[in-house]
Amino acid sequence: MLGPMHSTDPTGDGAEGHGNQVMTGLRLRGRDREVTAAREALDVVRGGRGACVVVEGTAGVGKTRFLAELDRMARRSGFDVVSVRADELDQYAAGAALQSALQSSGGSHPAVAAAGDQRLWLLDSITDALEDRAQRAPVAVFVDDAQWADPATLFVLRTLPGRLAASRILWVLAVRSDTERPIVSRVREDLERLGARWLTLGPLPQQDLQHIAADVLGATPPPGLARLLRGVAGNPFLAIELVRAFGDTDAGRMEAGEASLLHDGIPVSFRRSVAARVERLPEDAVRLLQIGSVLGREFDLGTAARMLGRQVGSLLSGVEAALNAGLLSADGPRLAFRHDLARQAVHDDLPLAVRTALHREAAESLRGTGARPAEVAWHVVMSGGPVDDDAVTTMTTAVRDMSSSAPDAAADLAQRVAGLLPPHDGRRIALLTDAAEYLGHTRRVHEALDLVDATLPEGLEPLQEARLRLVAAEIHQASGDDAAAMTHLQKALDLPGLPSELRVRLLKTKATGHVYLGDVTAAEQTGTGLVEASYHSDDPAVVVSAMVFQSQADFYRGHLDSALELAEEATRCAGTQPAALYLHPPRIPALWLATVLTVTDRLADTERTLREGQREAEALGLGWSLPQWHAARACALLEQGALDDAAVEAEASLMVADELEVTPVNPQARSVLALVEIRRGDLAKARDHLRAAETGSGTNAQRYGPWVSLSRACLADAEGEDGEAAAALEASFARHEPTRLLALAPSHWATIVRIALRGEDRSLGQVVSGALRNLIAQNETRQIIGAVRAHVDGLLDRDPRALETAVTGYRSTGRPLALAAACEDLGELMAASADTTQAIPYFEEAGRLASASGAGRDQERIRRRLRRLGVRTAPVRSSSDSPQGWGDLTESEQKLIPLVVEGLTNRAIADRLYVSVHTVNTHMKHIFAKLGINSRVELTRLAIERGIGAAND
Repeated sequence: MLGPMHSTDPTGDGAEGHGNQVMTGLRLRGRDREVTAAREALDVVRGGRGACVVVEGTAGVGKTRFLAELDRMARRSGFDVVSVRADELDQYAAGAALQSALQSSGGSHPAVAAAGDQRLWLLDSITDALEDRAQRAPVAVFVDDAQWADPATLFVLRTLPGRLAASRILWVLAVRSDTERPIVSRVREDLERLGARWLTLGPLPQQDLQHIAADVLGATPPPGLARLLRGVAGNPFLAIELVRAFGDTDAGRMEAGEASLLHDGIPVSFRRSVAARVERLPEDAVRLLQIGSVLGREFDLGTAARMLGRQVGSLLSGVEAALNAGLLSADGPRLAFRHDLARQAVHDDLPLAVRTALHREAAESLRGTGARPAEVAWHVVMSGGPVDDDAVTTMTTAVRDMSSSAPDAAADLAQRVAGLLPPHDGRRIALLTDAAEYLGHTRRVHEALDLVDATLPEGLEPLQEARLRLVAAEIHQASGDDAAAMTHLQKALDLPGLPSELRVRLLKTKATGHVYLGDVTAAEQTGTGLVEASYHSDDPAVVVSAMVFQSQADFYRGHLDSALELAEEATRCAGTQPAALYLHPPRIPALWLATVLTVTDRLADTERTLREGQREAEALGLGWSLPQWHAARACALLEQGALDDAAVEAEASLMVADELEVTPVNPQARSVLALVEIRRGDLAKARDHLRAAETGSGTNAQRYGPWVSLSRACLADAEGEDGEAAAALEASFARHEPTRLLALAPSHWATIVRIALRGEDRSLGQVVSGALRNLIAQNETRQIIGAVRAHVDGLLDRDPRALETAVTGYRSTGRPLALAAACEDLGELMAASADTTQAIPYFEEAGRLASASGAGRDQERIRRRLRRLGVRTAPVRSSSDSPQGWGDLTESEQKLIPLVVEGLTNRAIADRLYVSVHTVNTHMKHIFAKLGINSRVELTRLAIERGIGAAND
């Protein structure tokens, strides 16, 4: 089983754990080039940067021995070493062995994650532990036999080497080159993209094999043995086994040509050598080895005794014989084969029918003793079926245990178990439904939907079909294809005899779909009776969900007061009822409350609501919601004119979504980045973000349509394509109802009218004005709505008094870019009058606001306008004017540097600044890029050279 390997010997000789110990103590031969490369990686990490090395090769080529040498080198260089080793049985294990190794070797014990998706909690907890250790000493993380590692550990290995590239951490993975496990292939691909160093351990030259033989014998090998060594294909383990078996009669008569024959990747000579040694053992030892080869590389003697129908004491002589023959070791609490090739040789020597029967019996025996479901699952899979009810129950448990930390691997196992069941077994359909749901949480969304399409024609019972269609609808909704989701939901609702609980879930999901599609009337009609019934539910999550739904319906109707009241009440209830915290977007109360607050005069409360809600979600391990939190914060910060911080939050949303394999990424975050880059003046970057937003929004994603349309229009406007810009807005905003307008924050509403007028589409401007009139009628006390209404009327009617009203109204709303736009619009109107001097103060104020927000393109445009009025202003400062990019650091980035000098980890910095750790990660990435550095060590050195001390100095 995968578990921690801890070396207590400072020379590293004891660092290999159990099994595969055949080369321990022997000198490492023929790997000078690889050792040099590994030493270079150690030097890189000692210098302050992260590094990753993948050691690849066939079984027996010396990967474990190489890792032991690397362990010794790392310890001598002062590294803190964390080492784990996988076993075949770990492939279906829940949890991450790497996390267990960190805890057992002195790391902190993080709080238990919430139910549901635990992937981000897993990444964050391991990140925190490694960063903390790397602050004290460079860290080396070794994972041996990674091809068998548990899915959660593999997920960590795909992600953290990139996230922690600036920390003093060396990652070393040893993996068999012939592995066919898909998840391992994905690890390889991700590490290749990160620039991992690849070390392929190939066959050793004949001279090195002879040196190994001399090391084993303590003398020069005889000529006959030297000839035989040519037949082991350069494999050092097989060479050692050949040397140790050379004195045996059978081995001594082998010919070199025969030694080179292979069967299932193992030389025939080695098989015969193992078989010959086994045949000479007492029967007790033979049976023990055969049963042990089925149980795994490491196995429990008590389990083997039960399978043999014996008492443990009666097997002691057999154990002793197997140990003396050099086939087993007993260095730990379990017996272990000295190398997995030896176990494989014994295992494969059993007839196929015997092997499968023994695996089936092993599964039953282990299940009866309460063994890990993952261990039982491996034996069931190896037995190839058929499976009994108990086996199905255990396998299903293994699937569900794995789903929270490795949903893709859980989906693969669920499909494999389903394949062992008869076609019309109801459990088979349930497993396939679960598999589709789990795949929907990964990048393999298309596989999930293909699985749904393949399963639906199988003549399902109504209940089975309804559950499968609900899963499909939720996947489509998450992917932005709301129309396809509604088709599945309606077909499910048309099925007869559904239980009321499932029917309510279908109706609630359908009502949410109507909200996404902007059809509030249909949403309310779908929810008729549901809301009232929900308020009588004993489940607090149902009650809170009903409040949020009502709030959403009121909001998109324009009833902002009641929408805000319901959203605040839902958030209060969720704070006292933990079960309500696990609602998914858009039904998370605090997340929805922030959306409502953004459209009110309480914009300042939006940031507090989002900050507290996001940190609570992080603390509870609700990783699936964090991309939405970051995107919402990006929108709120953009509304507040904090362009740099808005971009950081949008990038953090994309980063977390990428780590969690959310597909597609929220187009809202991409749209914010496009809008920020347009303001900054980098239209090429804006175009890239817009292209990504359009790709991610899907063909039917009306919920993000307003954001994507606005970004497209603003980019076309910046490029001087007035007609194209106005046309981009028509589809999303050509309705008098406020529904689509409210999908955006108020600062953008006047922008729509300005672009429409430039494109000679006055009718669109009038539509927006009409929608605002409706909002004013229902929300007379909302200052921001009144200010925007005045701004829009001023643009439509070229009315300076309306624009002056807008300027006055914006001043107390905390929306500097909206104020800057109104000042600029008023300045343009006054510049066209007889007395142009009236325009100058408004242009100057607009320029100051644009400069403070980081809107370089806006600032430059206003500067040119002032020059035409005869006012000289300083040119807009370029970031390249500052040496080494220090002057290009934002205020938020500058706040981090003293905390880094103080020695705080990213998690500690996040706690100190009361922000998300993912926000800190993104800031750090920007700091490194701007300063042209790669590590915290370099940042600390540069900061000290500039006289920047620790925050507590």
